[in-house]
Amino acid sequence: MKSHFTRRDFLKLAADALLGLAGVLGLGGLVRYFSFQPVSGRQTEFDLGDVSGYPEGSRTLRPEIPAVVYNRAGEISAYSLTCTHLGCTVELDGDDFACPCHGSRFNPEGRVLAGPAQEPLRRLRVEILEDNTVRVHTDGA
Repeated sequence: MKSHFTRRDFLKLAADALLGLAGVLGLGGLVRYFSFQPVSGRQTEFDLGDVSGYPEGSRTLRPEIPAVVYNRAGEISAYSLTCTHLGCTVELDGDDFACPCHGSRFNPEGRVLAGPAQEPLRRLRVEILEDNTVRVHTDGA
């Protein structure tokens, strides 16, 4: 008794194999998506130059950090531009910030205007050194 492998059998086997492979690849992508971890080992201190480079009322984007630096009534403050949802870099949108990845919106003080982000943008520690240099710390200390 000889078994006969038909064209129909081959096509079914090929379709099942491709669907299985697609499922495994899709599952791998989901695991990677939900296990996002911020990159560690990055620079955490940034010297941003003289305080005079941030005149009162200014808003300065610093993409190398990424952060936005404000001088409000003589007080220098900075907020991270990393979305608190999944770590994309938010972009300036009028006076607010918008995440291009999933649509979260934040006001100039970093508060969430629209989700899916639930947490505000992180306020960064700013210090003015003795030589009037502005230094921003991203390590949360």
